[in-house]
Amino acid sequence: MSQFCVYLNADVASRRSIPCWLNVQSDLIDTAESRVVVPLIAPERGRPSVASLMPTLTVAGRPLVMDTAQITNVPMQMLGRRLADLSADRLIIIGALDFLTHGI
Repeated sequence: MSQFCVYLNADVASRRSIPCWLNVQSDLIDTAESRVVVPLIAPERGRPSVASLMPTLTVAGRPLVMDTAQITNVPMQMLGRRLADLSADRLIIIGALDFLTHGI
């Protein structure tokens, strides 16, 4: 499980509201049971009030909003197949996390 990769939400009950998870956990922390993730949601489900907190990212040609304030950890079994590697968007992702935790 690589940092900044996007995984399909394997939980059928929550997949409609949260289609994907963005893994933000460092690769240096390899816990086998869970990962720290940010939900990626459809733009119509979460209009970004602050674009730097909720940036729109493109996953497999589809725009999804990083719902940063809902950062959480999920068990590994909730992470389905890998859909994308957003390492190229690293600065945007870290910027959203910094805004959440430090207001900058």
